[in-house]
Amino acid sequence: MGEKVAAGQFDLSDRQRYREKLQRCLTGLERLLAEKRFDRPKNLMGLEIELNLVGADGMPKMLNAQVLERIASRDFQTELAMFNLEVNIAPHRLGGRVFDRLAEEIRTSLAYADRKAGEVDAGIAMIGILPTLDRDDLVSSNLSAVDRYALLNEQIVAARGEDFTLDIEGVERLTCTSKSIAPEAACTSVQLHLQVTPDRFADVWNAAQAVTAAQIALGANAPFLFGRELWRESRPPLFQQSTDTRPPELQAQGVRPRTWFGERWVTSAHDLFEENRRYFPALLPICDDEDPLDVLDAGGVPSLSELVLHNGTVYRWNRPVYDIADGVPHLRVENRVLPAGPTVTDVIANAAFYYGVVRALAEEPRPVWTRLPFEAAAANFEAACRHGIDARFEWPRRGRLGGTTEVDAAVLVRDELLPLAEAGLDAWGVEPADRDFYLGVIEERCRRRVNGASWQAATFHRALEAGMSREAALAATTRRYVELMREGDPVHLWPVGLPEPVPLG
Repeated sequence: MGEKVAAGQFDLSDRQRYREKLQRCLTGLERLLAEKRFDRPKNLMGLEIELNLVGADGMPKMLNAQVLERIASRDFQTELAMFNLEVNIAPHRLGGRVFDRLAEEIRTSLAYADRKAGEVDAGIAMIGILPTLDRDDLVSSNLSAVDRYALLNEQIVAARGEDFTLDIEGVERLTCTSKSIAPEAACTSVQLHLQVTPDRFADVWNAAQAVTAAQIALGANAPFLFGRELWRESRPPLFQQSTDTRPPELQAQGVRPRTWFGERWVTSAHDLFEENRRYFPALLPICDDEDPLDVLDAGGVPSLSELVLHNGTVYRWNRPVYDIADGVPHLRVENRVLPAGPTVTDVIANAAFYYGVVRALAEEPRPVWTRLPFEAAAANFEAACRHGIDARFEWPRRGRLGGTTEVDAAVLVRDELLPLAEAGLDAWGVEPADRDFYLGVIEERCRRRVNGASWQAATFHRALEAGMSREAALAATTRRYVELMREGDPVHLWPVGLPEPVPLG
């Protein structure tokens, strides 16, 4: 969202100037697209993982500043709350044994971070929402001590003008309010980046939107919040509600939320940047001195900093990204759908499935988005969040009949999407050993109908049946989760329940 954002106040002229500057940035983007100034394809992928800090008791630890000081690596950064970290993995070229290399890099980085966290009696946990978080943990005083987080919180609170309401009904119902955006920090995700040319951007983005539901069904890992069992993937409703600048009256009018699935298939990257400018008021109207059109007239490449900053305050599940590397602009699709965890193997399997299936879908002669209503893709996404691996989707029929039909998510992935993912990874030049191992993890999840959310829920209920209180069961489930996460076997191999105590003597 911009490392150089500094806390401060804005007046009316700032917002008017920012709006004008944002339009000039959009015009600059149009010129860059028309002049074909973007980087050639390099088959580059990138990965970011948001993490939690937990104690030996399974409870959150508000120690990210101390842990980061000990890690002392630019690969690790703060995130919104003091119990969050983020690790950024350098871009890799898709092909060969890329997934095995990524897995080894991530394991090494996380093991190092875990050792350093241990120096302050904390540890690393990759999980969509930490089950032991309490409302008192998610307050403004626990936001990371970084100007941009304080300013973002201040501006979203001011735009809303009243407390945020959380109301999520799943297995159980949670209703509460918050005076800040701090509850959003409970959501820890994996972000997958794919650099694409402008000509391919729309196809890749549309394909990514179409498979968000399958990603969530396979990877759901956030069934608990504030002691309640909610949706199998509770991050999306929590994220939307905890950053919602709309009071109830604007919601009733149909004003779009800033955490947004979208409402249509697109024909270019420009569509998304233009929608963000047209639909969403600026939260951080910070202008720099660069005039993007003057830079273009001089033969340079503009930073489009206002467009980039504004784009970072609209939380699409598949976000368009404009960036510059070695003086050359490029576009990326940032996939923000997946929760963190459970293990490095699971994270890499999710990534392999995504990069494979998106490539294949984007190159189909009859693209899925020409056969699936956008509203159905959005409904599939919600169904996956609610029901996880047991969701049912609307999906185009195979063959000549046309139309759509209702399908079981696990069956769809196993019978239709996994073969596509395999073909897509072949097209990227991924080695068969990498392809088969990581897609095999996905196949086993479908066969056994197991993901992180189903394991958490089953283990929690076993603990309740054993006589534990709700709070003790959530803490025990979290401790067991972290133990198995460190052992590293993928989640479909995890035994459900807590280990039996070792007899004395």
